[in-house]
Order: sequence, then C-alpha cells, then structure tokens
Amino acid sequence: MKLQLQKPIAFFDLETTGIDFVKDKIVEISILKVMPNGDENAITRRVNPEMHIPEAATAVHHITDADVADKPPFRQIAKEIAEMLKDCDIAGYNSNKFDVPLLAEEFSRANVDFDWSKRKFIDVHVLFLKKEPRTLSAAYKFYCKKDLEGAHAADADTYATYEVLQAQLDKYPDIQNNVEFLSEYTHHTNNVDFAGRIIYNEKKQEVFNFGKYKGQLVSDVFRKDPSYYSWMMNGDFLTNTKQVITAIKLRTFGK
Repeated sequence: MKLQLQKPIAFFDLETTGIDFVKDKIVEISILKVMPNGDENAITRRVNPEMHIPEAATAVHHITDADVADKPPFRQIAKEIAEMLKDCDIAGYNSNKFDVPLLAEEFSRANVDFDWSKRKFIDVHVLFLKKEPRTLSAAYKFYCKKDLEGAHAADADTYATYEVLQAQLDKYPDIQNNVEFLSEYTHHTNNVDFAGRIIYNEKKQEVFNFGKYKGQLVSDVFRKDPSYYSWMMNGDFLTNTKQVITAIKLRTFGK
C-alpha cells in the first residue's frame, strides 16, 4: 500500500560505534526521503567517528576503522544531513529509542541547531512488535516474502524498513494510512527527552525517571534542590536532556 503523505518523510538508519548516546558515534548513515507524490531520494554516507570502532560493533555492521579512515567526521556532513531532513517527518526501525537520540546528539556536537519539535515520528519496530514481535529480517520475510540481503548495512535496512511499513499497511486494515496516526501508534513511551530521563506523569507533568528524585516533579526538585540542575548540566547526560531541563527551569523560574 502506498504511504499517504502530506509532507516528505525520511526513513533513516544508523550504524554506530556502540549504543551509548553520549559517547558513541555514527559510522554510517542512510536516508531515504519519500515525497508525497512517491518520488524517492536516497543518500548513504560513511563517517569517520574519530575513535576506534570496537570489534563488537564491527561484528554487527562489518565496518572497520580502515573503512572510514578517509571519510569525513560527522561535523563536516551535519549540515548536509540536516538539509536532507528539513521539513520531513521521521521514520525508522527502533528509531525512537536509538537512532533519533543518537542523531540528535551528533547534531548537537556539530553545533547544528536541528528542530525536532514539529515532526511526527514513526517507529516501524514498535508497530511490528505490537503485531508480530520479531527482528527486521523476520519482519521483511514475514511481510515482504523476501530474504533481507545485506542486513545491518544502513542502506539495506533503510529500504527494508520502508518496504515493511508499506506491507504492514496492506496487511492491517485497522492501521490508518497517515503519518499522524502512525506516529501516535508507534509512540510507546511518555518521554519528554529522547533518553527518557524525564517523562510525563498521568497529569502530563514532567517528572524525573531516574535517581533519588524519581517520580518527583522536575520543577519541584529544582525549587527545593537548585544544585540538582547544575549537577545534571555538568553531568554525562544527552544534550537534548539538558535542553529539556533548561526549558523547564526557565519556564518555572523565568531566568
């Protein structure tokens, strides 16, 4: 089933040095931009992470230090990537929990101000888990009736994710073919920040989701323990998390 779009949507996938949002880096990024008329534009870029790619990571995506030795660091292609994603909704496989937070952190490290706030996010992995809990390769086999050649290569995974979503729309009549519904359906967290350090409670208020103040309102904590804000700002937290708590602090105290 052809995806019904009101604006472009970008399917993307990252291969990385690991799964730590703060410390790990991108080694490959692939983006498939789909226009409302069905036209497609795709790019794949290898990236020098300027750090050793651990053998465990190479075992998954088969990208070595030598493969990216002559490639640009992310900061040199960040504006190109941001331009590719401009005005797009975002889709991927397990992207809400991994790819989006890590890409957001890479943009921050490159000093690229990328506004995520007006975008819808579709996580095909979540839709799959709700309907047929398995891996991307299994999803591709189940929905598309084909074997996924080149799994864990960013371009192969990106195209497979796009094909799986279209096949899911064909298979499940209760899944509405529009980005707003798909974004809401595949959004299975109540995170305020990408990492889930701050979440919404049942009253849609921001509360801490970790540490000694877990479950307490962020604004209340900053009132009774102002040093906690400074501790987080100086700590090993995602840039996005720091932006979220700063916005809450400014909204609460006005300075």
